[in-house]
Amino acid sequence: MAIKRNKRFHAEVATSSLSDIMFFLLLFFLIISTLANPNVIRMTLPKSKTNEKTNKQLITLSVTEDKRFYVDKEEAPLEGLEALLLSKLDPAKQQTVVVRIPATMQVQDLVDVLQIGVKNKLKFVIATSPG
Repeated sequence: MAIKRNKRFHAEVATSSLSDIMFFLLLFFLIISTLANPNVIRMTLPKSKTNEKTNKQLITLSVTEDKRFYVDKEEAPLEGLEALLLSKLDPAKQQTVVVRIPATMQVQDLVDVLQIGVKNKLKFVIATSPG
């Protein structure tokens, strides 16, 4: 009597290492997601080491420490600042307004000035000193 062996091949997948791989992938994505959160990243503000010089026509908006506003050495109150600034700008040219504000002023004072530029779609640049 001939005994036949069952020579069928059974494909097997080793799943013992899959749980380790899934654990490491989960750990990797958790770490990456906490680093990608912008509330976790702490930034320091940049310092200006060089000044960029340009040949463009610039309009200077200066603010003194006692909150007096000057457009090209012409004084204006905060309420009349927008009208004076728009009268100095040439609509044919794309001019830049350079804002000179002391470092001791509050951020809200700077925001009040920059809102004029946002409202009228003007290009504002903040002047810095080399440091």
